[in-house]
Amino acid sequence: MNNKLHNYAFYALLGLLIWLPIPLGSNRPWAWGLMELVIFSLSLACAYLRKNQPWMGLRAYRLPIGLWLAFLILASIQVIPLSAQVVAFLSPVSYETQWGFGVTQFHLSLDVGQSQINLLKAMSYFCLFIVVLVLINNEKRLRLLLLTLLASGAIQALYGTVEILSGTRYSLLFGLPVSDVASGSFVYKNHYANFLMLCLSAGIGLMVATLQSNQGGTRRDIMRSILSTLLGSKALIRISLAIMVIALVMSRSRMGNTAFFASMTIIGILSLVIIKNRSRSLSILIISMFVIDVFIVGAWFGLDKVQERLQATSLAQEGRDEVVIDSLPMLQDFPLFGTGGGSFYSSFPSYKVANIQSFYDHAHNDYLQMSIEYGIPATMLLVILVVWCFSKSVRAMRKRRPSIFKGTAFACCMAMLGMAIHMTVDFPLQAPANACYFVVFLALSLSINQLKITTGKKRRSQKVAI
Repeated sequence: MNNKLHNYAFYALLGLLIWLPIPLGSNRPWAWGLMELVIFSLSLACAYLRKNQPWMGLRAYRLPIGLWLAFLILASIQVIPLSAQVVAFLSPVSYETQWGFGVTQFHLSLDVGQSQINLLKAMSYFCLFIVVLVLINNEKRLRLLLLTLLASGAIQALYGTVEILSGTRYSLLFGLPVSDVASGSFVYKNHYANFLMLCLSAGIGLMVATLQSNQGGTRRDIMRSILSTLLGSKALIRISLAIMVIALVMSRSRMGNTAFFASMTIIGILSLVIIKNRSRSLSILIISMFVIDVFIVGAWFGLDKVQERLQATSLAQEGRDEVVIDSLPMLQDFPLFGTGGGSFYSSFPSYKVANIQSFYDHAHNDYLQMSIEYGIPATMLLVILVVWCFSKSVRAMRKRRPSIFKGTAFACCMAMLGMAIHMTVDFPLQAPANACYFVVFLALSLSINQLKITTGKKRRSQKVAI
């Protein structure tokens, strides 16, 4: 019974990951509501499966779990009704703002409704984190999860490119207008580009795992291994990666492309330095990814246009820098407990200057927006969590012997670095699909350091361990 439930929960997780990007990146109330329902159900199933184990068998992850819980506690305090004296002591500007509106019930958040919505999302992300740690308990499931992320990205890439190349005016999903920029089933092209970057990380990690498993031998053996990877049964992975790069370039997302190529290059160089007994094929893969994807695919499908956009960008033309500058006083006024999760769009208008004509519901800098909404202490908890996960991925890349662990570590490092770069000028984590995929990489970065190695007969006859 437990084994069946474990399997059902695992495949439900894979189904959820395929579904998340389809309804506009799950960035609509009904879509993220469905997401939360499935994730909370999966977390209850995991709790039942681990009911006889202390800490649900997750004692090894108590530090990152503790950081998550500390953040959730601080986010919960924002929506709890407090006395006027307590709010005035903890957040004087929040008290003055609410007192000016004549409210009778005070909160630390300036927009309690939005903060409650965002708290529920944050709790679902934490539960997804736990679900991945529980359900990904062997190498086979780890590989299947990475393949699912790759397949999801390939589906989005195909849809996005076909939509543009077909010249259709309205998308098949929800009848949204289609421009000359690829956005897949997402509304915002930068969310789409960030999603593809995360899926590309999973695919490249799979390629690294494949090449790492083909070490040694003569020069002929090495060439045969490379040709097998590029042209044989593994060619499907490489083709999927090429399609996703095409779609990424066609998104015309400046920072999306920059984050992908920068993270791939930096982590590729890092892997060549720290991976012991690496195969020559790994070096060739890193070089081929850069050369083929940038100079060939990019030349055919519009990398020059992305370059033109980068060169044409100026501070005078962009409003994002002004949004960041005008948002800084908010950070000074609400440094400890923030304005409340999800409250930026309603709080910023009173701080923006007159020459910003457009309406901005996000700060176009996730670091700044999270610090404004949740406060600096809560944001630092998440920063420490990501840094901890990144260090664990680097450790796994250096010390873990199985190729799938090294490949997954590569994928996690690339995803985290790419996200860290993209967040400096945009808000990719505001799309629930992207946030969920990022949480999956955070969880994988920890689990690959704890999973046991299965070889030979054990791998063929392995039963699900509860």
